[in-house]
Amino acid sequence: MEALDAYPVVADGVRQIDTGMAGQRQLNAVYLLTGDEPALVESGPGADAPVVIAALETLGIGDADLAHIVVTHIHVDHAGAAGALLDRFPRARVWVHERGAPHLVEPSRLIASTARTYGEARMRSFYGETLPCDPDRLSPVADGDRIPLGRRTLDVIHTPGHASHHVALHDAASGAMFTGEAIGSHLPWVDCYRPALPPPEADIEAAIASIGHMRERRPTSLLTSHFGRVGDPEEGFERGSARILAWGANVRGRLERSPETSIDELEEHLLEQAREEYEADSGEPFDRGRYDAIGSIRMNAEGLARYWRKRWERERAR
Repeated sequence: MEALDAYPVVADGVRQIDTGMAGQRQLNAVYLLTGDEPALVESGPGADAPVVIAALETLGIGDADLAHIVVTHIHVDHAGAAGALLDRFPRARVWVHERGAPHLVEPSRLIASTARTYGEARMRSFYGETLPCDPDRLSPVADGDRIPLGRRTLDVIHTPGHASHHVALHDAASGAMFTGEAIGSHLPWVDCYRPALPPPEADIEAAIASIGHMRERRPTSLLTSHFGRVGDPEEGFERGSARILAWGANVRGRLERSPETSIDELEEHLLEQAREEYEADSGEPFDRGRYDAIGSIRMNAEGLARYWRKRWERERAR
């Protein structure tokens, strides 16, 4: 029983697995849906594949048992271990949004993009190796699709904003919704929310619209990838939206006042905002190392600057 306690039940038939990403707890989660066709939501990064495999063994999922791996998007902390898990579990297949599927088959561009965002050394240290997935074991999905997992199903909701190929997944059996990073990140150790708006596809308008689409489904709880269960979905939607809008407004205001503001300067402004939010939410001193391990403040500065500049270019063109 003590071993099983490490993988808490967070919804009916759903267990949470902490991958221990970057050597820390409560940063990255994958979820096991039990039943006649066991399924993982998210794979975790390649570096954490041994952790996920060990958890599945403890939970009684043998090599011939795992049937499905469903990823909310293809970023390496969510789908980086998919190829390794396919090698270990010969029955499993991967479900991914149709726009992201080619990058799991041939991940070189995904790896290069991650290296540009995080740096080669940090990428290797945090995320490890991303192996390609067998195209014959890949099932592309789109908005409105229903993924059959034996006697339970997942409904697919296209939720761009963090990435154009991002989806949320609504579990019909439990009512829980797997949100990926569609509401940003939830830091449970301090009850703090933060945006996740990286380049090149960050889109504030799309992110807010996506939250509206998830809200329409009236989920019973939210199961975030970073990190864990949010028991009050309305609070999660509201607080996630508020942070996305606040960070977007900060960067927009800086760029409107000084269009040549550098990424270094934008990062400093967002750092101060993050510090104030973190300490207001938690009453504790700001822990930037742990805060940045999920996705750096600089990454958000780059994503938001690109979003506003591209948006203004389109408006001028019209």
